Amino acid sequence: MSDIQSFRQSVETFISARGWTPTRFGRIVAGDPLFVFDLRDGREPRTETRARILKAMAELGDADRQAPLRVGVAGLGNVGATLVRILQKDGAELTRKLGRQLEVVAVAARSRSRDRGIDISGLEWFDDPVALAKWDGIDLFVELIGGEDGPAFAAVKAALEIGRPVVTANKALLAKHGVTLARMAEESGAQLGFEAAVAGGIPVIKTLREGLGSARIAKVFGIMNGTCNYILTRMGNEGISFADCLKDAQALGYAEADPTFDVEGFDTAHKLSILATLCFGYEIAPDKMRIEGISGITQHDIQVAHDLGYKIKLLGIAERTEHGIEQRVHPTFVPKGSAIAGVDGVMNAVALETDHVHELLLAGPGAGGPPTASSVLSDILDIARGTRVPPLGVPSDELLPYREAPHRAHEGGFYIRLSAKDVPGALAAITTRMGEKSISIDSVIQRSDLSAKAVAPDGSPTRTVVMITQQTLESSVREALAEIAADGFIVGQPQLIRIEKL
Repeated sequence: MSDIQSFRQSVETFISARGWTPTRFGRIVAGDPLFVFDLRDGREPRTETRARILKAMAELGDADRQAPLRVGVAGLGNVGATLVRILQKDGAELTRKLGRQLEVVAVAARSRSRDRGIDISGLEWFDDPVALAKWDGIDLFVELIGGEDGPAFAAVKAALEIGRPVVTANKALLAKHGVTLARMAEESGAQLGFEAAVAGGIPVIKTLREGLGSARIAKVFGIMNGTCNYILTRMGNEGISFADCLKDAQALGYAEADPTFDVEGFDTAHKLSILATLCFGYEIAPDKMRIEGISGITQHDIQVAHDLGYKIKLLGIAERTEHGIEQRVHPTFVPKGSAIAGVDGVMNAVALETDHVHELLLAGPGAGGPPTASSVLSDILDIARGTRVPPLGVPSDELLPYREAPHRAHEGGFYIRLSAKDVPGALAAITTRMGEKSISIDSVIQRSDLSAKAVAPDGSPTRTVVMITQQTLESSVREALAEIAADGFIVGQPQLIRIEKL
């Protein structure tokens, strides 16, 4: 390579590494705004000019060079091990893009001897994550332990108290202590990143905190649990039961041995409460919502939904009203033609309804090592660049006390499935009770292929009855169902699912 070719390459590398424009380089380094354009057109600067510019580039490089950002990682499960692997494997590329080296220098986990597929032999080992969080040998603490209290909370708190930046993927911790931790971060001047806590690899936190400007968000909803979405997708596509789908999800590692936290909606509720705070500026309130899971969903429900033009999804929904904030998690009939209905398998999606961009849908992998570790890494990069935003979108002392909206009529109506006694007058009694609560029935479905095989305690045969209501209050529907049960015309618990107009 000739001297002039080498010089041109050095200039282009300098510009690319810093994200500069050619004009900026020309003005700051060469003293001529058109220098790079002329160089690209074939101009060959004199030897002394090249030497002067190379010297200026070297001096700027020395000034820009920063000490490595030393990272300590607590928790070496799937996400933690993947993060360490990415930082070790892609360190040179990250340094080139960032202009600063990222270096994992210490870890904490339960077992030192477990094979995680990464080399930790040269790293400092801590049995106690709190000790790691306080260690002077790190500049940034990453918490990937999990749990709303215990060592995760103690370690994050210890780091923030001394002004050390923290990145976490722990939605349970943030749902319970998010306001407290945000206030600590603000008081100590530390950054607190938690992109990976909601929807895995989808950059929804960054979008809410930095990407929407002054847009006012009216509603946020979405699929926030990959386990539930995987189960409902397979139930719909393959006609198999909830129990069989759950077993497969556990075998594939999508579901825990005890899947309650996922399938009963609590995981989604934690994530929704964090999103609601970022969207609406109220304090986090995971205990102020109705939460229903998917364990009661049957093939009867899947079949009727399909025939009526719907899919069943577990949605988390938060909405701003003039009377406060409404938050709910539950299985939902969504129109097959809606964008959210097309999000299947272990994918997640979050939809935002705003006054500026109307509806924005963010979709992608919601769980697993690489997607979640990628979101953790994005927070680390932001901290390394010096990006500073209030953890919860606004300063913690400006968050409003949570105000729960009163129950409203549900615009989409309800799907109701009953096992009714197959005796004269049963259906008339059921519809009468509905009428007494001012519930308008849009349709009643009785089909032989939905017939339950159950027999009532008194020996009466039963049949499956499905009713679709018009807009009505959920409280009215539940009161009517309680009275229908007291009348003795149904067997077992009724199934009640909202129908959403999306």
